[in-house]
Amino acid sequence: MRRREIALATPEAEGDGGRDPQFVTALARGLDVLRAFRRGDPPLGNQELAQRTGLPKATVSRLTYTLSSLGFLTYAPVTAKYTLSIKALALGFTALGSMSVRDVARPHMQALANETGVSVALGAQDGTSMVYIEHCRGASPLHMGIEVGSHISLARSAMGRAFLAGLDLAERAQLMEALSHRDNWAEIRQGIEDTLAGYAERGFVLLIGDWRQEINAVGVPLVVGSGGSLTFALNCCGPAVLLSRDDLIDRVGPRLMAVADAIRNAMYME
Repeated sequence: MRRREIALATPEAEGDGGRDPQFVTALARGLDVLRAFRRGDPPLGNQELAQRTGLPKATVSRLTYTLSSLGFLTYAPVTAKYTLSIKALALGFTALGSMSVRDVARPHMQALANETGVSVALGAQDGTSMVYIEHCRGASPLHMGIEVGSHISLARSAMGRAFLAGLDLAERAQLMEALSHRDNWAEIRQGIEDTLAGYAERGFVLLIGDWRQEINAVGVPLVVGSGGSLTFALNCCGPAVLLSRDDLIDRVGPRLMAVADAIRNAMYME
């Protein structure tokens, strides 16, 4: 099986494409600027975008001018700040609409959300983060305010660690290397290794207050496509008062595994 390329946003990749003559650095930097905007952000100025991307402010100024001229950013002259335009957002909605896995997964996810009363989400990798591509809520009024399009930590979340569990060893090593350029990496790495050991034993990832205090979660990888070419991850998470450790281990984790199996089987039948 041909090994997949893991899409990473690293300084080496952003600088010169690993000296790949086919790599267009200017395009990569423009996309970095678009990726710097997050759900719920206020308008951002060139200085803030430079800080988020690590690019020189002069470079960011040229990129934002070009992106606004092309209609991908909206510029507010009074504040000299930018927001993503409808044209840019349309690209994301088009991509989401083309993902048949969302349509297949949604009824299975909603059934589990109804059963548990909490949230069930489907995510995909975006550099060193995970991005929600589908989200189903249960009846509980206690929710974390995370919606489709939200980014969460790959290294610290149940969804992210489940994604790591679904990769082969070479892919996982590549992604772990990209994740290692951060503070407290030794502690984070140990947490990942402990979580993956638990996954090998149980078949699902278990996090008890590790990602956010008082939030418990389970996660499983979802590997679909020809030859297992696409890796996603599912999680079920909620307040500790609703999801105890025992309940996650005995009931919710196995149910999430069954949901992943049902989605995988349905995808193969398409």
